[in-house]
Amino acid sequence: MKTFGTMGKESCILDQGDERTLFEYAGSGALQHMWFGGSFAGFGQTRIRVYVDHESLPSIDMELHLGHAIAFGRTGAPWGNHYMGALGYTGGVFNHFPIPFARHVRVSAQNTCLSGTEPPLFWWIIRGSAVEQIFLGHQPLPTGARLKLQRLDGCPLQPLDEVAILEAEGAGVLFLVTMAARSANLNYMESCVRAYIGGAREPLYLSSGLEDYFLGTYYFESGLFHLPTAGITHVDRTESSFCAYRFHDRDPVYFDGGLRLTVRCGEELDGKVFHDPQPTTLWSHVWMYAW
Repeated sequence: MKTFGTMGKESCILDQGDERTLFEYAGSGALQHMWFGGSFAGFGQTRIRVYVDHESLPSIDMELHLGHAIAFGRTGAPWGNHYMGALGYTGGVFNHFPIPFARHVRVSAQNTCLSGTEPPLFWWIIRGSAVEQIFLGHQPLPTGARLKLQRLDGCPLQPLDEVAILEAEGAGVLFLVTMAARSANLNYMESCVRAYIGGAREPLYLSSGLEDYFLGTYYFESGLFHLPTAGITHVDRTESSFCAYRFHDRDPVYFDGGLRLTVRCGEELDGKVFHDPQPTTLWSHVWMYAW
């Protein structure tokens, strides 16, 4: 067994807004730990990209905050679980997402919100090991499994619109959904989360509402919580906004022949519209292992 990694301390590597390499490794294994620190404006919008086995386009292109279930600049810190957390008011976000590769891996960062005259100071830790197999919960994944990410960046929705937050081909398993939304009221949370597996016209319903997909109830009436399976990191009833995460390691959603995962702006079932959803803006990061 072999462990590899790197760190950066008080670096000005992001001063010009260019994409810069943080870590590169030749060989096989899996990344298993990342941590990032900084307090500059736009830290949360920093893009972290992971190129696996010499990809020209990264299979992971993550916005630093939403990739860790943080939105609207409100980290909710300190909180954490087995896979990720936020322990600083701005920086100090970490994850333990297993990212397997066979020949090579490269991790880069890009500051997308340049502001001010002082170069931003950035810290990072990246580490992995030469493991031969990774697991989702207690289930070993196929050798060729690769972690991939799909994003929605500020998608505008009209009442009852249905939008795909993941469209995947082939076979795989859902890993993590992080989501944020903002509207004139919280009735968009009536949405049932739908999984269309293998080209099916009828969905597998993953929830009876958006808040209960994230294990909450009554529009997160009890406020913030941070559990191993799901959590709510932000909810504001004045601006009708929220941010939450949901892992699927304990209740895996497998697919073959493709997966289309959708949410709606509110809900209509059997001719009944639930309450009065308003135009809503939605952000999401959806992670899956594909093979």
